[in-house]
Amino acid sequence: MTFATIANLLTMLLCIAVTVQSQRVKRALDTIRRGDLAQVVTALDQSTVQARIVLSELKGTLAAGSGQVAAAAEGKAVLDELRMMIEIADAAAERLATAGSANRAADVSEAVS
Repeated sequence: MTFATIANLLTMLLCIAVTVQSQRVKRALDTIRRGDLAQVVTALDQSTVQARIVLSELKGTLAAGSGQVAAAAEGKAVLDELRMMIEIADAAAERLATAGSANRAADVSEAVS
């Protein structure tokens, strides 16, 4: 799919969404014109309750996300510390290998003499 095709599909989806929303707004305006104020108030109450539910869920998601960010930062700190420990261990192992080969060379030279 090319970029133009994807853009056209996205535009079509947005147009459909706008059409649906405009129909909903039209119905709401017709209800207000007819004077069904009780129905409008009920719909607004339901919308308010739904919005509060969504907001509480978003707050929970945000709290969980911030905990994950803290855990990721702590994990990065541990990773950096482990990398440093690995570098120190590699350097120590290299020194031990060098010392071991030097001792073997000294032992061979003593045995030959």
